[in-house]
Amino acid sequence: EYAVGLGQLHPNRNFIGIDLKGNRIWVGAKKALQQELTNVAFIRSQIDQVATYFAAGEIAEIWITFPDPQLRLSKAKKRLTHPKFLRLYKQFLVPGGLIHLKTDSPDLYHFTKLVIESYNCTLHADCNDVYQQVHIPDELKIQTHYESLDIAGSNRVHYLCFSLPAQMGGKEKDAELKDKLQIHEGTD
Repeated sequence: EYAVGLGQLHPNRNFIGIDLKGNRIWVGAKKALQQELTNVAFIRSQIDQVATYFAAGEIAEIWITFPDPQLRLSKAKKRLTHPKFLRLYKQFLVPGGLIHLKTDSPDLYHFTKLVIESYNCTLHADCNDVYQQVHIPDELKIQTHYESLDIAGSNRVHYLCFSLPAQMGGKEKDAELKDKLQIHEGTD
């Protein structure tokens, strides 16, 4: 849904939706075909395989919209804004490329802010409640089925936009993050 929405807003740019769930890909592809959006495509794949589909510097922006927040501390490495994934995205994202997170999960929002700070990412936008803003960018007005469900029950949508540093920390930095998480989130 988000790839289709972005494709409608920006007909001169290409968008590729990635998901493992075939039904979501089918719905998006059907909408793109019905609307004759030739700038929208889809890949059905595990997210940890995404770097195999793109060359270095091929992608300008990544939109992570309403992912599973993986709320248990033991599942933090599965969060799509975990440094493990950021290092993966760095393989194909242009230098200074943007990563957008739109979520109704306050936990994922705060986790991502901690990652941005801990790994010296550049924060471009931080909105704790998108729909309370006076001026909402058209890209943030796109609503998916999952957004309408408000699964987190937070009654608000959080948004972050950031870019990665030239050098991402490795396992030592990840261990520091894990320690910070245990302090912030507690144990499972």
